[in-house]
Amino acid sequence: MYTDESVQKGQYYSNFYGGALVRSTDVETVRQLLEEEKKRLNLQEIKWTKVSAAYLEKYKAMIKLFFDLIEAGKIKVRIMFTQNARQPVGLTREQIEESYYLLYYQFLKHGFGLIYSNDTNEPIYLRLYLDQLPDTKVKADKFKNFIYNLQSQREFADANIHIRKEDIAEVDSRNHIILQCTDVVLGAMQFRLNDLHKAIPDGKKRRAARTIAKEKMYKYISLRIREIYPG
Repeated sequence: MYTDESVQKGQYYSNFYGGALVRSTDVETVRQLLEEEKKRLNLQEIKWTKVSAAYLEKYKAMIKLFFDLIEAGKIKVRIMFTQNARQPVGLTREQIEESYYLLYYQFLKHGFGLIYSNDTNEPIYLRLYLDQLPDTKVKADKFKNFIYNLQSQREFADANIHIRKEDIAEVDSRNHIILQCTDVVLGAMQFRLNDLHKAIPDGKKRRAARTIAKEKMYKYISLRIREIYPG
């Protein structure tokens, strides 16, 4: 599982988390296909922030392959976010301060329905590649320990899902193409939901070329999602 996070505070929606789940039997093939396409397109690191008019068609080609692999059942992608209009009440100061990790934990626990993923009696070992956490090592290690202990919960134990400490890693997205593609999908979601496609620079009458390109990128992603999951 590759996971990433985006905007923590948006105009309408906040706390965006995204992940891509790939079976160990498919991961090398998926990586190779995506890396070959990135090389063919002469792209470096793929990031939502780098989407522009000049690179739009190359990014669409890259994300086309990513969604082709999703459609083929090789990758599962999930996105989670919160709506600003619905604010939690009665939270302690600690819960507010730790909200980033608490929400991230819930995404990892529930986002992919892991407890329903094992229809055999064989053990499943989950590997997690977390995009570098924006905090101290102490807090990051505490969070990883909570993830490790997921396997002790009854529903995970019943599903025969295991997590080894050495399989929970912080990684640099520059070295992980699956994470890079996930970042583009995640970025597109927060861009559209927070109405950033309508943004006009100060002193200007029209939207910037980059904003228009990002809207086109979002529309392509939205189209592919609707094709794969109609309705």
